[in-house]
Amino acid sequence: MRHKQSGWSTLRARHSGLPLQKEREQYLEHLARLGRSRFLLEATARYQIHVIRIMELTEMRTVSIEEIKLAGQSWAADVSPNRKCYVTRGRPGTFIRIAKQWLAFHGHLARNPLPPHWSQVNQYAKALSIQGLAASTIHTYKRKVEAFLRWVASQKLSLETLTISSVKDYLAIGRISGKKPATLACRTVSLRSFFEYTATQGWSRTDIAHRIRSPRVYRYQGPPRGPAWKDVLRLILGSREATSTNKRTHAILLLLSFYGLRVSEVARLQLMDFDWKSGYFTVHRSKQGGIQYFPIRRDMGDAVIRYIRDERPKTTCRRLFVNVGKPFGPHNTYQIYRFVRAVMERVGIKAPNLGPHALRHACATRLLSQGSSLQEIADFLGHRDLQAVGIYARHDERLLRRVAASTLTAVL
Repeated sequence: MRHKQSGWSTLRARHSGLPLQKEREQYLEHLARLGRSRFLLEATARYQIHVIRIMELTEMRTVSIEEIKLAGQSWAADVSPNRKCYVTRGRPGTFIRIAKQWLAFHGHLARNPLPPHWSQVNQYAKALSIQGLAASTIHTYKRKVEAFLRWVASQKLSLETLTISSVKDYLAIGRISGKKPATLACRTVSLRSFFEYTATQGWSRTDIAHRIRSPRVYRYQGPPRGPAWKDVLRLILGSREATSTNKRTHAILLLLSFYGLRVSEVARLQLMDFDWKSGYFTVHRSKQGGIQYFPIRRDMGDAVIRYIRDERPKTTCRRLFVNVGKPFGPHNTYQIYRFVRAVMERVGIKAPNLGPHALRHACATRLLSQGSSLQEIADFLGHRDLQAVGIYARHDERLLRRVAASTLTAVL
């Protein structure tokens, strides 16, 4: 407790004499009334100091989102003594978020103008939702379409008179600027979907959608992207310390590593999905659809129980993993990605990719090394085809021979 009091005393001393004291205190009091945690209040107060310093705020003025983003980049690149160890270096996201929320609370955040055809884009997004597309997919499609429509407006073009040549010009800009084939493919798929919908509504020409060509993307090219299994075990052991956040992280790492779940599948787990009496839990698959049952490993079950008993807040939310601060809503996929990647970096994991999906890769490679067939691994991971798991054997001669032998046996 003495340490916390000392921290607050130091923070108050740093705040004294700075501009906008009334505005800073009003916002912190607002957060306190909402029930935000002491940790969040302290972190917000620290960031307010940096916002004032970087943006040179001597009085409240209207600030654009672009100015805040530039300030966040300057703050992230700052290596002067003004940067304390309380915040992560090189990541402007929290700086930008707190600055936007603080200024918006006082009515001094300049909102970006609505994108062209805003109502039509929202109507398109609702149609995608009715079709059953995942929220993350709808968000991606919508973002790609909005960027395209801003370009259309900048070229003094209209959606109603747009031709395929203009769409090709837009896609060519991305190709010339060095966008990766996967990025360009996502852009073309989004635009094709959008123009299929606009054609049914009479908003655009009917010949555009089927003439949009996507670049070829070799999905299963290159080596596996996950860490070595010995590093995964080191990661899991390192997350088993008895701190509150590590109990949550430890349970999530076990689900990602030993079951190879997608991050969206972990985020959607509910308390009722765990049948402790039968010893099985239910996973609602993200891509293939349907449900799949897995036996509850003892270590994973113990980790989940410890998390529920010792850390999980008392809340009506039925998701398994929820925020530790009010309001106690469910974790989204980005939050899980963020703290899984952070613990991998802290432990010193070396891999081409870091994050939840890298652990899914590591799980598949381990199953293959233990003698599981490609079909068994595809079923276990919820893949639709064998190509998706063939990559794990492609770069290991010993595994290649085993897969070839099992395939030959199956043919004979």
